[in-house]
Amino acid sequence: MGSTLFRAAALSAAALCLVTTISATSSPAGAAACGTTNVALNRPATASSTENGGTPASAAVDGNAGTRWSSQFSDPQWLQVDLGSTQQVCRVSLNWEGAYGKAFQVQVTGNAADPNSWRDIYSTTTSTGGAQSLDVTGSGRHLRVLGTQRGTGWGYSLWELGVNTATDPTTVPPTDPRNPDFGPNVHVYGPGSSQAETQSRLDSISAQMKTNQFGPQRHAVLFKPGTYNADVNLRFYTQIAGLGLLPDDVNINGHIRVEADWLQQGNDPNNLGNATQNFWRGAENLSVTLPPNQIERWAVSQATAYRRMHLRGQAHLWNGYDGWASGGLIVDSRIDDVVVSGSQQQFLTRNSNLVNGWAGSVWNMVFAGTQGAPADHFPDPSHTVVDNSPVTREKPFLYFTPSGEYRVFLPSVRTNSRGTSWENGNAGTSVSLADFFIVKPGTPTATINAALAQGKHLLLTPGIHQVDDTIRVTRPNTVVLGLGLATLTPTTGKAALTTSDVDGVRLAGFLVDAGVRNSPVLLEIGDSSAADHAANPTSLHDVYLRVGGSQAGKATVSMRVNSRNTIIDHTWVWRADHGEGVSWTANPGQNGVVVNGDNVIAYGLFVEHYQQHNVIWNGNGGRTYMFQNELPYDPPNQAAWMNGSKRGWAAYKVADSVTTHEAHGVGVYAFNQADPSIVTDNGFEAPNRSGVRFRHLVTVSLGGVGTIANVINNTGGVANTANQVRYLVSYP
Repeated sequence: MGSTLFRAAALSAAALCLVTTISATSSPAGAAACGTTNVALNRPATASSTENGGTPASAAVDGNAGTRWSSQFSDPQWLQVDLGSTQQVCRVSLNWEGAYGKAFQVQVTGNAADPNSWRDIYSTTTSTGGAQSLDVTGSGRHLRVLGTQRGTGWGYSLWELGVNTATDPTTVPPTDPRNPDFGPNVHVYGPGSSQAETQSRLDSISAQMKTNQFGPQRHAVLFKPGTYNADVNLRFYTQIAGLGLLPDDVNINGHIRVEADWLQQGNDPNNLGNATQNFWRGAENLSVTLPPNQIERWAVSQATAYRRMHLRGQAHLWNGYDGWASGGLIVDSRIDDVVVSGSQQQFLTRNSNLVNGWAGSVWNMVFAGTQGAPADHFPDPSHTVVDNSPVTREKPFLYFTPSGEYRVFLPSVRTNSRGTSWENGNAGTSVSLADFFIVKPGTPTATINAALAQGKHLLLTPGIHQVDDTIRVTRPNTVVLGLGLATLTPTTGKAALTTSDVDGVRLAGFLVDAGVRNSPVLLEIGDSSAADHAANPTSLHDVYLRVGGSQAGKATVSMRVNSRNTIIDHTWVWRADHGEGVSWTANPGQNGVVVNGDNVIAYGLFVEHYQQHNVIWNGNGGRTYMFQNELPYDPPNQAAWMNGSKRGWAAYKVADSVTTHEAHGVGVYAFNQADPSIVTDNGFEAPNRSGVRFRHLVTVSLGGVGTIANVINNTGGVANTANQVRYLVSYP
């Protein structure tokens, strides 16, 4: 339909905002400001016809100015979009390709099935095509562009259709717990779903996300209770989860696996077994039954959780041959056959049931409250075992009831616990999704805060949420639950999210990605450390923070914990060492985690590459179970890596004022890529007193590139080219 050159000329026109289907009710002009969010983006779109298979209706609402919808060469033709709910439309944007509509109407309705319900909100007979921004007034769920006279001999062709709506930012729409609108990046399947279509979608997501380490795409794939045949090859920014109340309510016959098959290892371009960048993904609340004589590959590193899972079979935590792997988490899970750790450098298994045990160790395998864990031994084999987890609360999760309602389950706090939370009971409460506000990319921060002020919880849908103000959690027992690694990016140099010093806040399942304007802090828990929250602590589960990698992000402190008794249940706090906007000056980050509150517990504390102390622990009574750190790769020289007269900054610093602290299974690595002659005096620093105790410490000079002179407090020996690994059983 026309030449490539002809169509390329039209592409230079500015991409428009998406258009929405609106009902026939008008609203007063000027009642509210016209928003800038394109509410038609990736919404369901249909058309009267298409020119060919490469120009579907969906291409006009995909946000890509290089794809288009085009019709057959006749009049009339139409394109319509379903906004999902009644919206007040204030602007429609059309980006015509060279084949434009000379005469057309923009119409809205609340019921697209009724052909007589459409009402014009814009009409013209003299359009000349190109990029058009039309101020309109109307409200409804569906919007269509009806072309009645073509401007050329071709059909109608739109690069993009955009829709803006006028909303009062303090108006919080309700959530239907039986038919919620999760947006386009949540894929829900039930027992009646086509297995072929389900597998096709899983395969397409896997292909899109295989190497998509810093892209904006996000996915959550959710299975309602039932049995499915599926092979899930889990890639970046993808969450696979069951919607049952118990893991065994959803069974996958097949695999939920993570492969090390894309990243080069060493100098051999054919060796793609490197798992050290298999980040940002998770599987939870499912059972998996493996095919006979097969194993589950779970070759992962940081920010990857295997949570509340039941695996009927054996798991291998690396590529099975020679691949590197570094970090990961198994929590609240039952694995019926042996877990083989292979090349995993450090790993945490918490409150799980390893029915047939564990095989392997490298630098530190940590087990807390886990049945079937190996015997405590260090350093050969390097197994750090704590029989019972002192205080835990498991991650909240979405589930689907037999009556057809979506709810969120809130597990109870457990003390001195061992084993899973669900095999012998499932203690907790649940909340209807009607009590949640569903946050989609583009939702104004003012609306989010209005929902919180009204007592709503938040469900963050997959995507990039750019926030121009701080999300403020002020009420006790508030839940903020992310799906599909939903990502908060502050755009104005403020914190992305803060909580007040209140009981029982739960934050789970999202990533905070620093913006290009420096934030003094990205995530702050509590505004003081005065109140005791032992009976109902705040907890963070699979909450990750990043400075750089996707852009030149900047943040002085990534996470600051002021509230007492906070539980940190798995986090990766990362100043990027690769990706976009990465250098000693491009993505500055002073400290990863600063703990000011007393009696804070961290299970799985991964903090890396910050330019001063990666962790500063100021509160008393702190406990850490598994700490993994890499010091920054990029100090340009020793002068840039000095703490006064000390060479470098200890990764984990317990303040001199602290009288009680415990750390179990902790490691610090050096890889001074920019200047291998750089020395860091100590991996750890802490006051030398009886109440401050470290157990099973390791420092590593990775490949002998850089030196850590001592493990802790000038004790433990040097890790360097000649002696690349140093172990210390205990301190003091």
